[in-house]
Amino acid sequence: MRALPAAALSASFLLFASTGVRAQEAENASPPAPVFEFHSGFWVNLHHFLYLQGRIRQGSLAGVRAEVGIPSPYRALASTEGLTAEQQHAWRAAVEVYAQSWSSRDLLLNNQMVLINDRLAELEDCPDLAGKNAAQCTSGIVPDLVAALDQAAPIYRQRWWPEQDRSNRAWIAAMTPLLRNGGAELAGGLAEIYQSRWPLRIHVDVVYYAGPQGAYASLAPHHLTIATALSRNQNTTGFETLFYESSRTVGGAVEQAIERECRRLQKPIPRDLWNAVLLYTTRDRIGRPGSGAQPRADAVSRSLQRGNGNNLRDRGWGDYQPLLEQYWQPYLDGRIEMDTAVAHLINAI
Repeated sequence: MRALPAAALSASFLLFASTGVRAQEAENASPPAPVFEFHSGFWVNLHHFLYLQGRIRQGSLAGVRAEVGIPSPYRALASTEGLTAEQQHAWRAAVEVYAQSWSSRDLLLNNQMVLINDRLAELEDCPDLAGKNAAQCTSGIVPDLVAALDQAAPIYRQRWWPEQDRSNRAWIAAMTPLLRNGGAELAGGLAEIYQSRWPLRIHVDVVYYAGPQGAYASLAPHHLTIATALSRNQNTTGFETLFYESSRTVGGAVEQAIERECRRLQKPIPRDLWNAVLLYTTRDRIGRPGSGAQPRADAVSRSLQRGNGNNLRDRGWGDYQPLLEQYWQPYLDGRIEMDTAVAHLINAI
């Protein structure tokens, strides 16, 4: 597990279902306490901001404007007005590196991008990535990417980072009471549904932009990246997104059951079905009266009922809603087994 950097903003939440547990009791407790380590890391934020600027520079601006993950001030190239000619040249050169080599790669599905994100998370306290000031900061990342990041760093730190860092810190502060009130119960309920154990620690990088979906999670190590400026990631829906994305760390049994049943029936694996199951399940657990997983029951219920950009329909998975209600809900209610629910789902598609 990564050590917590001294200078970075790191908020860790040990969320036990009860208080005053001794070490041995905590070790044997069920469910285990989820710990989210929140970071507003400079290099991870710069990387994602340049990734966005590169996408716009590529000429895919029309597609970028339509993305739900893009805050409205940044649906066009960030203005360099007021920068010196030298700074403008350096910034545009860094954006061009991303546009030519990196911004066309998927942040989650491209393994190299995942490794880069993980490595930048480890180096968030470093003054540079080439190891010029400290040998331990030699990143080992592709040289042209390191050069672009180091070149852009002083400009980003001066121009955009203060505002984005403030936004990140405010998001973490808003999430804290929701996690303290309902995090442990929700993590335990989800782990039980997925027949797994919740991770003891998940590194969460809060960034201004986190790709088209506004959040993504990788598993080795457990690492979640979430956009704090996205409207559907605020307050109770942000709490929901946090646990929906984190469910990928424990929901593997469902994914395997879907693949197994599709192979048995010689059917293609339905696109995004696993994602739809995870989101539907998270929303079901949060919305249950008296479950203990509701940070604010009334507010959560209202947010679940209205279109908030975080439901199945808004994500393009609306066709799965009636099937999940008919065939997956009985499993969530404890009336049938997981494999039976999955078999019914696949047969119905």
